[in-house]
Amino acid sequence: MAEPKKTEPDEPMTEAEAQQLAQELAGLATDEPEVSELDQVRAERDDYRDRFIRSLAETENARKRWEKDRREAEQYGGSKLARDMLPVFDNMKRAIEAANEEQRAANAALFEGIELTMRELLNVFSKHGIEIISPAVGDRFDPKLHQAMFEAPLPGTRAGDIIQVAAEGFLLHDRLLRPAQVGVSSTPAS
Repeated sequence: MAEPKKTEPDEPMTEAEAQQLAQELAGLATDEPEVSELDQVRAERDDYRDRFIRSLAETENARKRWEKDRREAEQYGGSKLARDMLPVFDNMKRAIEAANEEQRAANAALFEGIELTMRELLNVFSKHGIEIISPAVGDRFDPKLHQAMFEAPLPGTRAGDIIQVAAEGFLLHDRLLRPAQVGVSSTPAS
């Protein structure tokens, strides 16, 4: 490569010198990979498109999560209050069952009020998706719905049969609020 002729700052560059300088600069530029402006714009477009698609997916996932949380809060949000109402049901049921016919006759208005209150409580339970689990003696023990309070051998039963119901259980929609409390037979198979 020839040394360009040095010129005075006042002197204009000749055409030959300008061409030689342009060739040298072009040679320097070809040492690096040439990336056109169009390729840069395409890469930037692809990056923005990828970011946009990811943002849309994140937004849709967040919307679905929010919708699921909203549905669960709507269905199960009152579960703490519902659990707190279960002893009220138990006590009212015990009061109704404890009275004999003589006591009922003597206090008819009182027992009618208790029974009406119990019906209203059951209507509220039903309205809010609370279902009573009422196992009967002789039913099979189901660990998903029942809690074994004790096991005892009882002739005439099979192991796993319910032999006593201590308290009813409750479901809130499809979730267990409280398992039914039962006694279970432990009689070995003959």
